[in-house]
Amino acid sequence: MRLTNFLFKQVDNSSLIVFRILFGLLCFLESIGATLTGWVNRTLIEPQFTFSFIGFERLQPLPGNGMYFYYAIMGVFGLFMMLGYRYRLSAFIFTILWMGTYLMQKSSYNNHYYLLILLSAIMVILPAHKNVSLDAKRNPSIKRISMPNWCRYIFILQMFIVYTYGSIAKVYADWLDTSVMAILMKSKEHYYLIGDFLQNEWMHYFLAYGGILFDGLVIPLLLYKPTRKMAFFASIFFHLFNSIVFQVGIFPFLSLAFALFFFEPKTINRIFLKRKPFYEGSEVIVPSYKKPMLVVFAIYFSVQILLPLRQYVFPQSVLWTEEGHRMSWRMMLRSKSGFAVYHIVDKKTQLKSTINLDHYLTKKQQRLVSTKPDFIWQFSQRLKEDFAKKGQDVSVYVDCHISVNGRDYIPFINPEVDIAAAKWSAFKHSEWILPPKQDYFTQ
Repeated sequence: MRLTNFLFKQVDNSSLIVFRILFGLLCFLESIGATLTGWVNRTLIEPQFTFSFIGFERLQPLPGNGMYFYYAIMGVFGLFMMLGYRYRLSAFIFTILWMGTYLMQKSSYNNHYYLLILLSAIMVILPAHKNVSLDAKRNPSIKRISMPNWCRYIFILQMFIVYTYGSIAKVYADWLDTSVMAILMKSKEHYYLIGDFLQNEWMHYFLAYGGILFDGLVIPLLLYKPTRKMAFFASIFFHLFNSIVFQVGIFPFLSLAFALFFFEPKTINRIFLKRKPFYEGSEVIVPSYKKPMLVVFAIYFSVQILLPLRQYVFPQSVLWTEEGHRMSWRMMLRSKSGFAVYHIVDKKTQLKSTINLDHYLTKKQQRLVSTKPDFIWQFSQRLKEDFAKKGQDVSVYVDCHISVNGRDYIPFINPEVDIAAAKWSAFKHSEWILPPKQDYFTQ
C-alpha cells in the first residue's frame, strides 16, 4: 500500500513538461548534428557495408543519400516531441527510427546511443504532452497540471543503474593506477589551451578517482536535499568537461536535464514556466491497469539490472574478449589496439591468399576487425559470401594480435580456426578467442 501511494501520488508536472521540451530539442540537435558534422556520411554512406548488430544483418542503410532524409525525418519528430505535437506518435516513431540506426551500425557504438533508445521509449508512455504543448492547445480536455510520482522516479532509477554500473566498472587496476586515463589524455594533447594541462599526473588521478566517486554518488547526493545543489554544480563541471574533452554529443546536456526531476517542482515551475495554477495537492489516483503496469516495470528494470552482469558468465575478462561489453554501461574504460591479417584458403585448390582490407573497409572499420571478436566473425562471414558469389568455397583464417591499455601485442584469435565456419552465440564464449597470458593484466 505504501508503494502504491508513493508511485501514484499526484505531483506537479512542471519537471516533466520542461524535460520533454529539452529532450525533444536535444533529439533534434543530435539528428541534425549527425548530418552537419559528417557522421552520417562517414558511418552510413561512405562504407561499402555496415556492421549491423548480429541478427539484424538485413537492416542496412538506405541507398544513395537516403540516410540524410532518414536523419532529417528523425529530427522533425524530435521537434514534434519538443512542441508536444501528436506527442506519443512522434515519440514512438523517433524511438523506432533511432533504434533502427542504432542496430544497423555498431562501428560507432556508444552507450549513450543505447541509453537514448531506452529514454525515448520511456517518453512514449509518459503524459509529457498534457501541458505547454500543441496537443493540449488543440484538445484542452487533456490538459493537466499534475502527474503520478512514478513519472519522476522512472528516470531517477534508470540513471541510478547507469551511473552505478559506470562507477563499478571503473574499479579495476588499470583505472586505479591512472594508466588508462593517461592514455586517454595523451590523445587530447593537441587541444588548444588545455592539451598540456591534461597531461599532468595529478590531473589523471583527479579524473580517475573523481569519475568513480561522481558516478557512484551523484544520484544519492541529488536525492538528498542538503547536498543537492553541490551535486548539481559538480554535475555541471563533470558533464561540460566530458563535452569539451571527449565530445560525446548531446549526452552531457541530457544528463544535466535529468536534474529537473530532483529539484522541487515549485522551483522548476518558477524558473522555467511561471505557470498558474501550480498543483499543490496530494491525492492518490490508482489506475485500473496498475498491476500489469507494475509487472512491466519490474521486468524492465530486472533486465536493466541483470544485463550488465552477463559479462561475469564468460570465462575470460571482458577487457580482453569484449563479451558482455555492450549495453553494460562500460564507458571509456580501456584502450585497445591491434593488427590482423585475413587469409583466404580455397577449399578446392587449397590456394591461399591474403585479403587487402583497404578493398573492403574504411580505416575505422579496419581497426574494429582487428580488435573486436564479433566484427572479426562478421567480416569473415562477409568474405565467405563474397567469394561464394564468384563460385569459390573458401575458409577464412585470421592472424590477429592486440594490445590492451598499452601492454604488449599478443595473439588474440586462433589462426588455425576457420572463423567463417564458426558459430556465433551472444551468450556463449567463442572458443576461437585465445586467452591472454596468465600474467598479462598484472604487468
